[in-house]
Amino acid sequence: MLELIKTDSNNQDFINLVKQLDSYLKVTDGDEHDFYNQFNSIDSLKHTIVAYLDNIPVGCGAFKPFNENTVEVKRMFTTEVTREKGVATQILQSLENWAKTLGYHYSILETGIRQVEAVKFYKKCNYQIIDNYGQYIGIENSLCFKKEL
Repeated sequence: MLELIKTDSNNQDFINLVKQLDSYLKVTDGDEHDFYNQFNSIDSLKHTIVAYLDNIPVGCGAFKPFNENTVEVKRMFTTEVTREKGVATQILQSLENWAKTLGYHYSILETGIRQVEAVKFYKKCNYQIIDNYGQYIGIENSLCFKKEL
């Protein structure tokens, strides 16, 4: 049975899952990994979710405020054995619902164009491609998305 736990970035299972995510991204991002990695600090994330399958951590995600009515989704990851089994969808929906209960109206995120599975996933979850925002403006390999909550 899948269990989702709301926590923060001090959660050791969240930290370990993010390390796995970073290892994966280091390969897919290639030479651009250091650029992207500077925006992925987990030091002060107050809204994180860890997914457990039979008490084993198998996925995570987080959001942080972007402005007064928008959150930015960060650090979405599922272990390879749980991909395409609905775990990421449940994590993302829980993050969106959590943000909505806190009064936010929109969710934005950035992913790399090389993360083909992620691009497909966010489109499936009704995220719309938008112009790159913030630090991603002018970055050719970044793809930004937005969704009304």
